[in-house]
Amino acid sequence: MGYFKNLTDAYPILKILGNRYVIVLVFFTVWMLFLDNTSYLEHRILNKQLNELEDNKKYYEGEIKKDSSEIENFKNKDYQEKYAREKYYMKRDSEDIYIIDFDGDTIKDEKPDSKSL
Repeated sequence: MGYFKNLTDAYPILKILGNRYVIVLVFFTVWMLFLDNTSYLEHRILNKQLNELEDNKKYYEGEIKKDSSEIENFKNKDYQEKYAREKYYMKRDSEDIYIIDFDGDTIKDEKPDSKSL
């Protein structure tokens, strides 16, 4: 007991940390922050997942609006024909379709070297 008294006299913080209420409070805090199922770390992970799901929800709501407007456009016969011609290369009986594909034909902006001038 004398050794402990000498230590607490030399380091007064040990007297506070040796209090049983402080020990229980520290244990409870550590338990709640790191070890429990509802710990702070677990909440951070769940909040991150929640934010990702909310972002997905916003994206899909935008896609639903875009698709709804596309469905409204498809009620028009002229739009249906235009879409079928452009997307699926459909044609009328009296027409011929020629698809011209330009692979690698890009216009390059070539500047002359200043050394060759």
